[in-house]
Amino acid sequence: MRISTKGRYGLTIMIELAKNQGEGPTSLKTIAQANNLSEHYLEQLIAPLRNAGLVKSIRGAYGGYILADAPTKITAGDVIRVLEGPITLVEGIEEEEPAQRELWIRIRDAIKSVLDHTTLEDLASHSNDTETDGYMFYI
Repeated sequence: MRISTKGRYGLTIMIELAKNQGEGPTSLKTIAQANNLSEHYLEQLIAPLRNAGLVKSIRGAYGGYILADAPTKITAGDVIRVLEGPITLVEGIEEEEPAQRELWIRIRDAIKSVLDHTTLEDLASHSNDTETDGYMFYI
């Protein structure tokens, strides 16, 4: 399974909206500038997210987008499935030899579990961490 820029940038949009939750709508221009991305490309990604009911659009001079639900209720898996389709690792898994089939199923299930248990709240709070130390030691 390969996550394309659609999935990655779609998650970026959703994380930015989660960070700004409760502060009013966020424009795609703001998200594009903050992340050095193409606003035109983000416009193409927001439509399926809106159609899937993950975001709502707000019209007007100070319009933009907001999450349709709380960041704790939307997962990375929700976003990836909308933009990338079903999470599959290997095509034609049914024809695989049993040991290999079991391996592919376990890997797929592990990926699904991570995506489905990681909320936008988790991602937004993690991206707000300013601490750069990778390790913490307690004695």
